[in-house]
Amino acid sequence: MQNLLDPAILFFVFGCFAGFIKSNLEIPRSIAKFLSLYLLMALGLKGGFALAQTGLNSDIAISLAVAILMAFIVPALGYQFLKNKISKFDAAAVAASYGSVSAVTFVTAVQFLEQSQLSPNGYMAIALVIMESPAIIMAVLLANMLRHELDRNNAQGPSLKAILHESFTDGAHLLLLGAMAVGYLSGEAGKVVMQPFSGDLFKGMLAFFLLDMGLMVAKNFKEAKSNSLALIGYAALSPLVHASLAMVLCLLLGVSLADTVLLMVLSASASYIVVPAVLRYAIPEANPSIYFGLSIGITFPINILIGIPLYMWMAQRVMG
Repeated sequence: MQNLLDPAILFFVFGCFAGFIKSNLEIPRSIAKFLSLYLLMALGLKGGFALAQTGLNSDIAISLAVAILMAFIVPALGYQFLKNKISKFDAAAVAASYGSVSAVTFVTAVQFLEQSQLSPNGYMAIALVIMESPAIIMAVLLANMLRHELDRNNAQGPSLKAILHESFTDGAHLLLLGAMAVGYLSGEAGKVVMQPFSGDLFKGMLAFFLLDMGLMVAKNFKEAKSNSLALIGYAALSPLVHASLAMVLCLLLGVSLADTVLLMVLSASASYIVVPAVLRYAIPEANPSIYFGLSIGITFPINILIGIPLYMWMAQRVMG
């Protein structure tokens, strides 16, 4: 209930409501793009400042190891589950979307943890970065294997090198990395200077962005629910499965409670910005309405409204 009464979440719900009643309320695309870039910049700065304060240590290494493992496990499981239910190209694309991560879901989870008197480590933004690309790599390799099997006049898809270049040089991804580097290099002095921008304004900007996300969810929900029951079930239930796997790994490796919750959230989330943009080029045979519609129309609102508090409750019950 606490999560649902958070102003940012209430703006998300309001955006969904406005979209479902077909209001003409809309956030101009240029402003929505700015809000997205602002959140990534602020998140990167926070991660860089935290890393400058703590330095690299074994706790960071263990948390990042879990992140890397989950970045490969999630798309592998997704593809195996989906390959006999939809076309294999679509299965690879959906698996890539769910194997990657949602920055907005992560940011919302950080805010929720801080309000719950848990202090997530800022360096967890690094986990967000490193979980972005493995699923894309796996999807591209799968797609190229499928093209080879089908032997479509020996047609070759885009090279892995080209896909990786597009992924790593994507503006959103690059801004997050650059902001993290700036935060690390400027340290505590930089944190003080940037606090009015990256700290004080953050909550309001997040609320504005979630309003836009609510409108987008309403717009894509109809298309998302037109998919088969197997796909809808995957979009609704796989986040819980992925979060549970992350929790088990964290428990075995002794990851802290706050970092565990964030790794659960990252594992449960799905990309609806970077990965869909790359997949349109990398796997043109896949239907964008499937992988984009499922991630934004079903998984994103489930994670925002009930997933984040559920994952924290699960972690607290298991880890104490």
